[in-house]
Amino acid sequence: MKVCTDACLFGAWGAKKIQENKFQGSRLLDIGTGTGLLALMLAQQFNGSIDAIDIDADAAKQARENVNASPWSNSIQVHHMPLSDLDKKGYHFIISNPPFYEQDLRSTDKQRNLALHDTGLTIKELWSYVSKAIHPDGLFAVLLPYHRFEDCLQHAGKNSFSLHEKVEVHQTENHAPFRVMLLFGKEKKLPVQKSMVIKQEGTYSPAFTALLQDYYLYL
Repeated sequence: MKVCTDACLFGAWGAKKIQENKFQGSRLLDIGTGTGLLALMLAQQFNGSIDAIDIDADAAKQARENVNASPWSNSIQVHHMPLSDLDKKGYHFIISNPPFYEQDLRSTDKQRNLALHDTGLTIKELWSYVSKAIHPDGLFAVLLPYHRFEDCLQHAGKNSFSLHEKVEVHQTENHAPFRVMLLFGKEKKLPVQKSMVIKQEGTYSPAFTALLQDYYLYL
């Protein structure tokens, strides 16, 4: 699967959450790593260990190749297995850009369905694992299509998680939100509500640029 702008935004935002919450030296998990993008972005701002998991063999192979070709190969371990087979626990930060088009139209490409749809992992299953694997003081960050927000919030409540931050992502100021970045934790808080516009007047917005300038060579 190709690298998407919204995934890059999510990775940079996730790295910022790690820094804000002083999770340096701890253990992180990237669920559904794909190309390894999120794990590699987090590793650039983090000095602990990262597990990156994907059920698709080709995706895990590509992620492993990308990690091995990077300066952060000692920090990231790529696993090819179902999430249910990963028995590690105590992660301080879990991040996921999951297969999120549950019950939406599917293509005839099985690998694309695994990457984009819930054929391999549903929101319910994702939350079930996160609730078992996360450290009591840990945080869970997830990127979803905007229309999946309420469904995700419902499952969070069932697993005794509280929404800490919600960022609505817009293509431009004239577009409705198409993605939402969410941060959850066990501690009950009043959620912070924000919005992010990717482009303004044909160029990247100042907020987008501030987050991504450490990763995009031309910003």
